[in-house]
Amino acid sequence: MSSTATRPLHKPEILAPAGSWDCARAAVENGADAIYFGLDRFNARMRADNFTETDLPDLMAFLHKRGVRGYLTFNTLVFPDELADAADYLRAAINAGVDAAIVQDVGICRLIRRLSPDFPIHGSTQMTITSDAGVDFARDLGCSLVVLARECSVAEIEKLQDKLTETGATLPLEIFVHGALCVAYSGQCLTSESLGGRSANRGECAQACRLPYDLICDGKQVALGDRRYLLSPQDLAGLEVLPDLVRAGLTSLKIEGRLKAPEYVANVTRVYRQALNRVFAELTAGHDAAALPAELKREHGYNLQMGFSRGLYTGWLKGVQNQELAHARYPHKRGVLLGQVVELHPRERLVGLRLEAPVRLGDGVVFDLGRPEDKETGGRLWSVTERNHLTYIGFGAESIDWNKVAVGALVWKTNDPVLDKELRATFSAEKPNHRRPVSLTVYGAVGMPLTLEVRDEAGRVLREDSQVVLETAQKQPLTTEKLRDQLGRLGDTSFVLAGLDNRLEGAVIVPVSELNRLRRSLFARLEELRTRPPRWTLPGTDASLAKQITPGSPPSAGGAASASELVLMVRDLAQLEAVLPLAHHYVYAEFEDPKKYREAMALVRAHRETTGRHVELFVAPPRVFKMGEDWILKIVRSSEPDGYLARNAEHLRAFAGSRLRGDFSLNVANALTAEHYRANCGLESVTASYDLNVGQLESLLKSAPPEWFEVTVHQHMPMFHMEHCVFCAFLSKGKDYKDCGRPCEKHEVRLRDRVGAEHVLKADAGCRNTLYNSRAQTGSEIAGRLGQLGLRRFRVDFLTEDAATIQATVRSYEKLLKGELSGDQLWRDLKLLNQLGVTRGTHQTSGKRVG
Repeated sequence: MSSTATRPLHKPEILAPAGSWDCARAAVENGADAIYFGLDRFNARMRADNFTETDLPDLMAFLHKRGVRGYLTFNTLVFPDELADAADYLRAAINAGVDAAIVQDVGICRLIRRLSPDFPIHGSTQMTITSDAGVDFARDLGCSLVVLARECSVAEIEKLQDKLTETGATLPLEIFVHGALCVAYSGQCLTSESLGGRSANRGECAQACRLPYDLICDGKQVALGDRRYLLSPQDLAGLEVLPDLVRAGLTSLKIEGRLKAPEYVANVTRVYRQALNRVFAELTAGHDAAALPAELKREHGYNLQMGFSRGLYTGWLKGVQNQELAHARYPHKRGVLLGQVVELHPRERLVGLRLEAPVRLGDGVVFDLGRPEDKETGGRLWSVTERNHLTYIGFGAESIDWNKVAVGALVWKTNDPVLDKELRATFSAEKPNHRRPVSLTVYGAVGMPLTLEVRDEAGRVLREDSQVVLETAQKQPLTTEKLRDQLGRLGDTSFVLAGLDNRLEGAVIVPVSELNRLRRSLFARLEELRTRPPRWTLPGTDASLAKQITPGSPPSAGGAASASELVLMVRDLAQLEAVLPLAHHYVYAEFEDPKKYREAMALVRAHRETTGRHVELFVAPPRVFKMGEDWILKIVRSSEPDGYLARNAEHLRAFAGSRLRGDFSLNVANALTAEHYRANCGLESVTASYDLNVGQLESLLKSAPPEWFEVTVHQHMPMFHMEHCVFCAFLSKGKDYKDCGRPCEKHEVRLRDRVGAEHVLKADAGCRNTLYNSRAQTGSEIAGRLGQLGLRRFRVDFLTEDAATIQATVRSYEKLLKGELSGDQLWRDLKLLNQLGVTRGTHQTSGKRVG
């Protein structure tokens, strides 16, 4: 039973995005408690304007003066040769008084703790934290807050909170409450990398989820009408569940949008500031807030849709609803629906419609014929008239392509200049728009100075005495009303007087000019105090730290080529039977149905008995674990495998004490991360991140013992890994696994992209989908070079290959490792994509071909 009813209420912070100075001002002036921002490197929104190191002191002084915290996004993977630069960036942030760093990379968490014992770390949503084990893992790394995966529902958050309370290991939690939804788990999306050589784990997402796809089921295209954007979710809007999020005890509510305009930041921040204040007031007063969300939606729905909307939805916050998450009809901003075209008068440049939303002269509109992949037409309104129960909107002479307008077309309002002007005014004026509350206490008696004490919203307290003493008032003593009137004149400051406690003794008076001087002086001191940066501990440069983060000398090239081995990954029993006679020592298995791991182990044991060859099987549980899915791990454990392929923090905990190897999903990109998993989590080895190209892999192998690592040299890249179930959404009428009829078990499904490639779709035991690249790729050209650096385990992953293909592939890689076949010849013979990680074609380092 959830303890939501007994959990203490506290108001979560509103955390707003800031991709520029204007966005930072927009957030501050509309009520953000904190902003998050990136620098020009090491953040997951490299397309944003971002700030520079030289901006940090001024930015943090501005924020702190206004009572707003600033969090630096350091939420990308960091490669070995970047660690020294990362340390410099972090020192600059710590010195500037940044309030926390939002971090994805395990190694960067460790680096921060070596730089500073107390600088706050927030575990990024890129860490894919979905359970209490993930929270524990982040805490052990030094995190003081974790950002949960967007895929967590309110019910799952409550289970997580209850578990943390039960174990006494609570940690502040943050969740995204508004903005664009990634269809794939953050930190687990390799699509941009696979299709375009751009890594989402490096802030270069190309948004392949927003492209059209055809659904191919059992070799035939499924007719879906105008639903072609199968992987494009609606935008997240959490107003409907705001009371539930507060009751769930979340510390921070995060708004997505570091690529958005300042008007968007102002708009959405203001909506959630007002809504949260109202919700919290109702809850703390003991009122039932159940009916409030509908009212909030009516009040704020227009503004949110005009801000940015592909359709607004609660995402996964209310649980899985595959029929609603992605309407699949368009992938880009629409805004507010004005209506549908009823009449068309091109000569008069007029369109008649039945109006469904407010409209004004100057509004921008677009016409939607249900073909968003084509260039659409639209323009600004020159006229708005009413007659015969219709609204006629008129356009300028050259603004509309009338060939792209038809009766029945939807008309969307995409821009409201009046709203934009109102929003710009909130952050472009000289005077502050949003003010922080302060309280004043006044002390004194005749013959003594008047003492004024101020306390701000963060608990800072200052006091100051008047330069003249109080005298007995003959006519107009200082009353509470007069004090409030005179001392509350804070118009040019960022403060508002919230309370005044008058403790003056007797009827006393002091000159008004002295009250004014006292007020100005005290609040100037308060502003100066607020701008002082937090004093995080930052010892001097540690020579041993520099040594640990800088790649050392390459290990000596040694060991015969025969010492290298293939590690084979299979995905069903038939493939396992095919690889057992070919396997060197280790086989990995990732089955859609983990119950079949028992049969797999039986096959392996039988093979050992009949052949005398000691092949070992490591099995892979589903890549993501969510609260309540312990039953899956129990099934996996019951197969009694030789070992486990650990893919998340839950696996590290659940299978502790067993043989463990780390999969690519752990995102190992540098030696600090690898060392943590080896030394603290008991992993025998880790698979290097797929974000590393050949040069970065070389640096990794030079900076840590090569025997720590495996490198996947052959695979169908696992592109999207999603809570969104395409099988359920488009091959059933159900909302989740309970009523979908399990089409994933009956059909072979592929998604065909714009160039005709058909990518394989698979579901796992948790009903999460993975979309695999249609073509297998290889790093065969650089295998020899990696072997010279000491790498001995080369991983080959199969997907749907038959026994003949598997045999030919394994034999080719065996020849490659023995030097009997060149990497160039291998990928040509097997017709593979010549690509390793983000590197496609000829692999180069420092301008020289390697391989």
